[in-house]
Amino acid sequence: MTQPLLDLMLDAARAASAEIMEVYLDEFDAEEKADGSPVTLADQRAEATILEMLAATGIPVLAEESVAAGHLPVLGERFFCVDPLDGTKEFVKRNGEFTVNIALVEHGRPTMGVVLAPATGATFVGGPDGAFEITHHNERLPLRTSADGPMKVVASRSHGHAALDGFCDAFKVVEDVSVGSSLKFCLLARGEAQLYPRFTPTSEWDTAAGQAVLEAAGGAVLTLDGVPLSYGKGGNHLNPFFIAAANADLAARASVEMRGLLARS
Repeated sequence: MTQPLLDLMLDAARAASAEIMEVYLDEFDAEEKADGSPVTLADQRAEATILEMLAATGIPVLAEESVAAGHLPVLGERFFCVDPLDGTKEFVKRNGEFTVNIALVEHGRPTMGVVLAPATGATFVGGPDGAFEITHHNERLPLRTSADGPMKVVASRSHGHAALDGFCDAFKVVEDVSVGSSLKFCLLARGEAQLYPRFTPTSEWDTAAGQAVLEAAGGAVLTLDGVPLSYGKGGNHLNPFFIAAANADLAARASVEMRGLLARS
């Protein structure tokens, strides 16, 4: 069942991407949700497409726009976690750095994930057989993290938390790479950066698919308590602060550093 399920997730992401680009290439308006974040017709059409395609599995779906509308499914130990358009602010700016995120969560951990960037077609999948980037010719190029060489961080010093400077100094970071949405996880999975410290709030649907891709590529995502970032927490489904890194050892060291920096700030 594993490969057919991952293929279905990929098909759903591609169908949602088509809906998103139809809106993106036309005029559209952005509305403000109760939490102050923007939403567009593209978010809504993409989520409707994904929900329709995943419905046949009978697996519950935790999806951003449905939650915003007050629809909270009973999740159980196995559910999909969906952000139909991650990076709506980037979508509104038309900078191309937005993604479709679909993950399968089992017993609190994302075991399969698809991250697709509609504007470029960049597609990343992760699962039991590893992590891959799928080319325009449908080739699957293996992804593997790299902790070697000068440290690069996926974050912006100019727009990040005050503790970010201290973090970069502690790990002798030589470059910060700025990119929107869940593509941050994918840059780590490609080996193009080693660290992604998150000092600001995210929701489960923002991170599940990217975490699945990164972990399948050899990386790790830990909370500041040093435990893997988990899902199905209930409530508002907010994540704690976390560190994504090229491997478990680097993630563990970085989580300790982040905890210390926040305690001193």
